[in-house]
Amino acid sequence: MAEMNLKRTFRTLFGYEEHLIFFAPGRINLIGEHTDYNGGYVFPCAITKGTYVLAAKRKDQTIRMYSKNFPEKEVITLSLEDLSFQSSHDWANYPKGIILKLFEHGYTIDHGFDLLFYGNIPNGAGLSSSASIEMATGVMLEQLFNLSINRTDLVRIGQKVENEYIGVNSGIMDQFAIGMGKKNHGILLDCHTLDYQYAPLPLDNHVLLIMNTNKERTLASSQYNERRADCEAALRDLQAHTSIDTLGELSPKEFEKKKEYIKNPVNRQRARHAVYENERTKESLRRLQKGDLQGFGDLMNASHISLRDDYEVTGTELDALAEAAWTQDGCIGARMTGAGFGGCAIAIVEKNRTEAFQKNVQSYYRSVTGYDADFYEAHAGDGAKEWIGEVCFT
Repeated sequence: MAEMNLKRTFRTLFGYEEHLIFFAPGRINLIGEHTDYNGGYVFPCAITKGTYVLAAKRKDQTIRMYSKNFPEKEVITLSLEDLSFQSSHDWANYPKGIILKLFEHGYTIDHGFDLLFYGNIPNGAGLSSSASIEMATGVMLEQLFNLSINRTDLVRIGQKVENEYIGVNSGIMDQFAIGMGKKNHGILLDCHTLDYQYAPLPLDNHVLLIMNTNKERTLASSQYNERRADCEAALRDLQAHTSIDTLGELSPKEFEKKKEYIKNPVNRQRARHAVYENERTKESLRRLQKGDLQGFGDLMNASHISLRDDYEVTGTELDALAEAAWTQDGCIGARMTGAGFGGCAIAIVEKNRTEAFQKNVQSYYRSVTGYDADFYEAHAGDGAKEWIGEVCFT
């Protein structure tokens, strides 16, 4: 039904039916938070919610774009000859940026096209809807214009859109997870070298629940910059006594020997999180390769505690979700995910316990915050690709 609705909308908007469908997932970070800019590892996975785009090539230079998620913006019409950023184009700047960056990298896109976007990523959940739009646009252009684009190159281009076109100084994890995702697997990724390994997620008897705090993340940007500056100051203190380029080069044992070189106790806390979280992230690969899901859940719990106590980026809402989750029967592990100060937490829960889990966690969360959280069941899915199958609205 959802696919028929989208096809009908495409025909109504553009006056014809022929099109292809493409999909790019959202992503969650399973563990490895605030490690990327400290020279460490992250551990994301693509999820089965994401962005669909129905696309057809035109014979002229016109591009028409419409999002079912932003119907008030109506159809946005532009030309291949002017892909400059325009604030009035709002969400459409993300696909425009991909087109422009592909041009700059020497790829030939010689005709316009009509695009209908639809995303089922929950609004404001921090599951990277912008990178999902970028990667959906990238694989669409690759197919429509017979471009030969190495997938890691497309991932890097997506990051450049965020950094240089949109103006957000984000890392590469979002585009990488969305571009390189693999069904039923997570990815251990070195954000600096882009070396990566897939890790199986043995969730046959469990589900991955996303728990949205529904809290606006108003302080996330400024607090993020503060935490990053704290870590940079800690690194400078350590570099006066040891030859390292990043905190991620230190093992926990090495950190404990050298931590007193960090003069400011708050900076020492921040560095401790970065070092120990990096070790937890690497250990996660080993646990999952052994099929030790409970061991992985224990690492998730330890991650949240470190983010709460040493990095101080959780807050009342995320703590309420994680701490309530830990007390529930059938919960393997739970933690905040993303930058913090709102957004989402995740939990791994036994399938036959999910209803009771959500009811009990919701009750506690409402008693603490006065409003409800939202819960979404997620599955680790493949990365961006042409879509063959039914489009799902939910």
